[in-house]
Amino acid sequence: RTMSVTLQITKSNVAVLVLSRPEKRNAFNSDVIHELIQCIEHANTLDIRALVLKTEGKHFSAGADLAWMKSMADNNYNDNLADSMQLAKLMQVLAQSPHPTICAVQGAAFGGALGLIACCDIALSKDDAQFCLSEVKLGLIPAVISPYVIKAIGERAARRYFLTAEVFDAHTAKQLGLVHQITGNLETALDNLLQTLIDNGPIAVKAAKALINDVANKEINEELIALTAERIAKIRVSTEGQEGLSAFFDKRPPQWQL
Repeated sequence: RTMSVTLQITKSNVAVLVLSRPEKRNAFNSDVIHELIQCIEHANTLDIRALVLKTEGKHFSAGADLAWMKSMADNNYNDNLADSMQLAKLMQVLAQSPHPTICAVQGAAFGGALGLIACCDIALSKDDAQFCLSEVKLGLIPAVISPYVIKAIGERAARRYFLTAEVFDAHTAKQLGLVHQITGNLETALDNLLQTLIDNGPIAVKAAKALINDVANKEINEELIALTAERIAKIRVSTEGQEGLSAFFDKRPPQWQL
């Protein structure tokens, strides 16, 4: 069996994860899910500046492979549960990556593919991309991806698109907050975004991501206020924080840009 997923580190120290199963519209089955988990877990341990998720061919991903779904329907509840837990693990390792994560979406993104998009920090979309939470059309529900998709688009939008399984375009996806940027040229937009990220303090970027995870949806109370004050105090006295401030006042590039 050939591997459908590759992980490469670029010279600018970015990990690029590519799902290459264009003949199946990059749909995922248990093998693909396993490969994606392994690659993301490995990337999460590396000292890199960002993790990029993209796919080969005309379409980003059709979601779950229907032949695989059909075979799973013949299995019992426990097998299906174990299988679903693997998909849940994939979403979790991507969502909890310590690195900035970016996905580049082209063509169709259906079903479980929206989970991958929602789990990434930043989503870029080709202007002609199409999106759909298609599960209810098949008598299923977008269960495993729901925590991430609802976080991205909000409960109100989820009430419409989970229930109707309508196809929506890139502009609607941007309005909903599923994607951040629409572009005619994905590669150029991705390169520009990566350059912007790489110009920032590498430790600060990771700390900013951890901060969002620790602050989002929390009640603003004494404990949270103390946590945020501690975080900024700690990073101000850090080597990178000191260097960033010195560089700004000296009107020179900081060390990490050299």
